Amino acid sequence: MIKTITFNFLLVFTCSITLAQNAEGVKHIETVKKELINSKVDTNRVLQYVDLCTAYQWTNSDSLQRYSEKGITLAQQLNYPGGEVRILNSQGIALFFQGNIPKALEILFKGLRIAEKNNLPLESAICLNSIGSCYLFLGDNLKSVAFINRARAIDETIQHAPRDLYWKIYIAMWSGLVYSDLNKLDSASFFLQKAYNDAYTPGFTDLYSTRPTILMFQGNLYFKRGNYEKALNCLHQSLETYDLYHDPLGTADVCTKIAEFFKQMNKPDSVIKYAKRGLDAAAQFNYKSIVRISSSLLADQYEMKDIRQAYYYLKLELAANDSLYAPKKILELQKTLSEEQQHQQQILEEQTEKQNRLKQNGLLAGLGVLLVIAFILFRNNRQKKKANILLQQQKEKVESTLSELKTTQNQLIQSEKMASLGELTAGIAHEIQNPLNFVNNFSEVSSEMLDEMNEELNKGDIDEAKTISNDIKQNLEKINHHGKRADAIVKGMLQHSRQTSGTKELTDINALCDEYLRLSYHGMRAKEKDFNTDFKTDFDNSIGKIKIVPQDIGRVLLNLYNNAFYAVNEKQKQNLNGYDPTVTVATTKRDGRVEIRVKDDGNGIPQKIFDKIFQPFFTTKPTGQGTGLGLSLAYDIVKAHGGEIKVETREGEGSEFVIRLPAS
Repeated sequence: MIKTITFNFLLVFTCSITLAQNAEGVKHIETVKKELINSKVDTNRVLQYVDLCTAYQWTNSDSLQRYSEKGITLAQQLNYPGGEVRILNSQGIALFFQGNIPKALEILFKGLRIAEKNNLPLESAICLNSIGSCYLFLGDNLKSVAFINRARAIDETIQHAPRDLYWKIYIAMWSGLVYSDLNKLDSASFFLQKAYNDAYTPGFTDLYSTRPTILMFQGNLYFKRGNYEKALNCLHQSLETYDLYHDPLGTADVCTKIAEFFKQMNKPDSVIKYAKRGLDAAAQFNYKSIVRISSSLLADQYEMKDIRQAYYYLKLELAANDSLYAPKKILELQKTLSEEQQHQQQILEEQTEKQNRLKQNGLLAGLGVLLVIAFILFRNNRQKKKANILLQQQKEKVESTLSELKTTQNQLIQSEKMASLGELTAGIAHEIQNPLNFVNNFSEVSSEMLDEMNEELNKGDIDEAKTISNDIKQNLEKINHHGKRADAIVKGMLQHSRQTSGTKELTDINALCDEYLRLSYHGMRAKEKDFNTDFKTDFDNSIGKIKIVPQDIGRVLLNLYNNAFYAVNEKQKQNLNGYDPTVTVATTKRDGRVEIRVKDDGNGIPQKIFDKIFQPFFTTKPTGQGTGLGLSLAYDIVKAHGGEIKVETREGEGSEFVIRLPAS
C-alpha cells in the first residue's frame, strides 16, 4: 500500500505566487494577459505563458491546457527548451494534484530528460524536486530523498535570478520535510531554517506563499520532537496567513494537520472542528488526498457518536481512496516506471556501444607510432574509468526502478484489501436485512394486537385482553432480540472497516470461519441475484481459541470463500445434469496445528496454471473481476502467522484449499 506519510500536505511543492483564487494572483494574471497581447514573439513571451501555467496549475485545468499548448509550441519554435521544461513541470504538478500520479511522473521525467539533454541546471533541479515529491507521496522516502538531494546539489551551483529564488527556498523546504519523515530531525531542522532565512532575503517578496508553508513544516517538526505548544503555535500562524490571503488549498493542508495532531493528543472535539474545516476547503478544488485524510479522521471520531455521520464520512474516504489508488492508475504507474526502466536500459546500452567504438578507434589509431600508441592507451584508460562510473550510475538507476515496482505491488495489495471490504459490506447489508424485517413485522403485528386488546377491554373481556398482552410482550422480546442482532452486525462491520493493528488475540476460529462464510454467501447473493448453492460446515469443537490477527485471517477466509462460490457458480451456469453446487468448510486439530479446509465442487484448477495461482497479479477471472492479488495476499498473511496454505485440485471436479496455523 502507498504509505500515508507523516506530513500530508504534499501538493504544496511549487510556488503559489499566482494562485487564481488569491486576489493578488488574479491581479497578476490579468496583468500578464494584457502584456501577452502586445508582447513580441520571443523568449519573454514564453515566460509569460510559464507565469500563466504556474497560476492555473492548481485551479483551472482547461486554462492550463490552453496556455501550456501555446507556450510549448512557441518554445519549440524558438528552440527555447528552458521554457518548455517549466511548462511541463506545471502540467506534472496539475496532474499530481488531480491524483493522476502515473501521468504526472511521465511528464516530469520527460521534462527532466529535455533539461539534462540541453544542460539546463535550474530546470533539471525543478523537475528533480517535483519527482522527489511524487515519490514521497508514493511512500518511497529513500527514493524521494535521492531525487531531492540531486535537485539541491544542482541548485547550490546556481546563481539565482530574483524571479527564480523561490525554487531555492522550496527545494530547501522539501529537503526538510523528507528528512523529517525519515526521523532525521537535526537535518530537517537545518534545511527548514535555511529555507526560512532565504525567504527573508532582501528583494524577495513572495512571503505570503513561502512563509506559511515553512511554518507548517516547522510545526510538524516540533510535534515530532514532542514540543506540542510550539507545534500548534506554528500551525496556527500558518493558518492565519493562509486565511489572510484566502488560500483554501493551504487552509485544507494545515487544518487537516492540526486535526491529526489533536487526534494524537486525544481531543476529539478539536479533531472534528479542524477536520471539517479542512474537508470543506479541500472540497472547493477537489483536493483528493486531503478529502481522503480528513474524511478518515471524521469517520473515526463519529464512530462512537453518530453512526450515520461515521458511515457518510467513510464513504467519502473510500471514494477519494479509489480515485487516488484505483487499480487502473496503479497499472498505469507500473507502465510508466517500466518505460523509464527501459529508457535507462537503452541509455546503458548506448553508453556501452559508444565505449566499444571508442576502444576500436583507439586501437586502430594506435597501430602507428609507439609514442602515439602509448598516448592513446593512456587516454582510453581514463575513458574506461569514466565509462565504469557511468555504468555504475545506470546500474543503480535500474535497481531503483525495480524497487519502485515492488512499491507498486504493495499498492495493488492495498487495492485488493479495499475490494475485499466492499464485498464484506455487501454481505453485511444482506445479512442485516433479516433482523430488520423481523423488527418491522413484529412491530406491525404488535400494533394490530394492541387494537384488539383495546376492543376486548371495551367489551370487558379481561382474560382475553391479558392473553393478547402476553403475546405483545413476546413480540417485544423478539423485537429486542433482533434489534440487538442488527446492532452486533453493525458493530462487526465497523470493527472490520478499521485497519488492523497487527496484534494477535485469542479468537474462536470456528466462529470466525462461520461468520465470514455467511458474509461471503450473502455478498455473492447480493451481486448475483440468481446465485443459489449449498454450503456445509464440519467444525472441530475441541480446537478452542487460538492466537491470530482476526481481521487478517478473516480476509484470507473471505477470499477463499469468494473464490469457492465463484467456482461453483461458474460451473452451475454450464447447466450440467445432476450437478449440485456445494461449498464445504471444515476445521480440525492435529499435530499441534489447526487445519481449515475450504472445498468446492467447481471446475477445479487447470494443471498448466496450477503453479501460478499464488503469484501476484495472476488471475483466471475475466478482466475487471479480479486483480490477481487475493491468493497472493492470503499466502503472505498465513505465512506471517507462521502457517502455510496448500491447494489440492482435480480439473473438472473441484478444489480444496488447506490452511494450517499454529495451535498455540
